[in-house]
Amino acid sequence: MRFVIVTGVSGAGKSTVLKMLEDAHYFCVDNLPIPLVEKFASLMLEVHEEGVQNAALGIDARSGRSLEELAQVLDHMKEAGYDFEILFMDAEDSVLVKRYKETRRSHPLAASGRVDDGIRLERQKMEFLRKRADYIIDTTHLLTRELRQEIEKIFVNDEKFCNMMVTVLSFGFKYGIPADADLVFDVRFLPNPYYEDELRPLTGMDESVFNYVMDNETARIFANKLEDMTEFLIPKYAQEGKTSLVIAIGCTGGKHRSVTIARELYSRIARNGEYGFRLEHRDVDKDRLLKK
Repeated sequence: MRFVIVTGVSGAGKSTVLKMLEDAHYFCVDNLPIPLVEKFASLMLEVHEEGVQNAALGIDARSGRSLEELAQVLDHMKEAGYDFEILFMDAEDSVLVKRYKETRRSHPLAASGRVDDGIRLERQKMEFLRKRADYIIDTTHLLTRELRQEIEKIFVNDEKFCNMMVTVLSFGFKYGIPADADLVFDVRFLPNPYYEDELRPLTGMDESVFNYVMDNETARIFANKLEDMTEFLIPKYAQEGKTSLVIAIGCTGGKHRSVTIARELYSRIARNGEYGFRLEHRDVDKDRLLKK
């Protein structure tokens, strides 16, 4: 039987994950009082023979003062031989604030104060769980379908999982550098398809544009060096405990060169099965939208 404790900061997706696990036929309970956690685990073992294969328990800051008792409860469960895993859901503070504003919900620890203060206090209270977590999923850049894929990979298909999610992001400098970028590379030195009449309305998603940019020795040398650098840096960031890394590649408008190089880099580094990878093109359709 697989017993998963789902926790993390409010707004990072804990409730969503519990619903996904429920869809995967896990028996799920949310916000159980801390003193009942071990009893719940014991009961799940008893009903395992009756058809309940897996169970998930949601725990968060709503547990209040009793949350401080959880460390002792988990230690006792380990000593008693209970086998459990901890999944910690996380996201950047700015994203958490945005989510709370969009839903107009109040943070459980903010009281009548600011959401920022509630998030800061919650991080302090939940830090011991983050340190004990077997899995950390950062939902800052994840779409719901991507989160489901990660959950299914870990808790349904039992595949290897790494806490680092790497996003290769193309963008246009004229729309601003992405605020969440960790590494930024400027590819405006490459030949620009914009000045070719037949390529101007296309994007780096079209093979004719891709081939135009990559059929250049400078582009190929840069792609090789970029691959070497990112393959060196990603494990270093992972060792420091970083769970989300954004590699931003920019050109003037974010339609041609940056999209091409982002595609090329992603195709090379995504073959590394130790980390999660996603490809995103922020501004590829901006000009088309503006013309309507």
